[in-house]
Amino acid sequence: MPTPILATRDLVRIHRRGDDEVRAVDGVTIDVDPGEFVAVMGRSGSGKTTLLDLLGCLLRPTSGELAIDGRSVIGASDDELAAIRRERIGFVFQEFNLIPTLNAVENVMLPLRYGPRRADGRAAATELLALVGLGHRQRHRPSELSGGEQQRVAIARALINRPAVVLADEPTGELDSSTGAELIDMLRRLNAERGVTVVVVTHDAGVAGAAGRIIRLSDGRVLADARRGERDFGRTLGGTTNGNGRWAEPGSVLARLGDLVARARGR
Repeated sequence: MPTPILATRDLVRIHRRGDDEVRAVDGVTIDVDPGEFVAVMGRSGSGKTTLLDLLGCLLRPTSGELAIDGRSVIGASDDELAAIRRERIGFVFQEFNLIPTLNAVENVMLPLRYGPRRADGRAAATELLALVGLGHRQRHRPSELSGGEQQRVAIARALINRPAVVLADEPTGELDSSTGAELIDMLRRLNAERGVTVVVVTHDAGVAGAAGRIIRLSDGRVLADARRGERDFGRTLGGTTNGNGRWAEPGSVLARLGDLVARARGR
C-alpha cells in the first residue's frame, strides 16, 4: 500500500472564545493517498476550512496526529512548517489573492522568492500558464483578467513548486457556475494527467461530484467518507440526514439528487 500523502489520527482543533471552547475539528481520522481527488463537504461551521488549514500546516492542531508524506509534523518548528508549505503544498483560495501590481507570470513565480532560486523559474511559470490555458495572457495584470482567469493564475501559482498536494478552499466561490465547472474540470485533468493530489473544500454538489471521493463533516467530525463506485457515494454527496444525524433513506429527494449528480459526473 502506498504511504498516504496526508494522514490524520484523532485530529482536534479547539478555538477558544472567552470562556467557551469550540471544537472546530473534533477527532478526525483520515488517509489521503497520492493521486486522489477528494472533496470535503459540510454546512457552514462544520469544520471544513479548519481541517484544510490543519492539513496545510497553516494551523497547529490542539491534539492528535498529522503526517505529510509519512512525516509527522507535530512539534515541527515554525521554520519547518514554512518549508513544508513551500515545498510540499500548493494553496488555492476563494479570493484568488493575486498581487495587483504583478502580471500573470510574475504572480505565478511569486512562491519562488521564498525558496531556493531556480534558473528555470520564468520558463516553468510560462509553461504552467499555458497548461491552464493562459499562455496568451502572461503579461496581463489581475485587473485585466476575468475571475476565472485569475483563479487559473492562482492554480498555476499553486503548482510552481511541484507540490505533492494542492489544497483548494471553495475555489469556485467567486465564479459563475459555467466558469466554476470549467475550473473544476481543469483541476480534474491536472489530477488525472499529472497525478496531482487535490483536496477541495466545497459546499457545491456539482464541484464535489467531480471528485473521486467525498468526505462529509458535521460539527467537526467525519459524518461520511465514500469513494466513487461505492453505494454511499451519492448519498454522501447529497448530504441528507435525519434528526438523529443518521443518513436519510435513499428515497429522499436530496439523496436521489446526489445519486443523479454522481452518475452524471461518472459518465
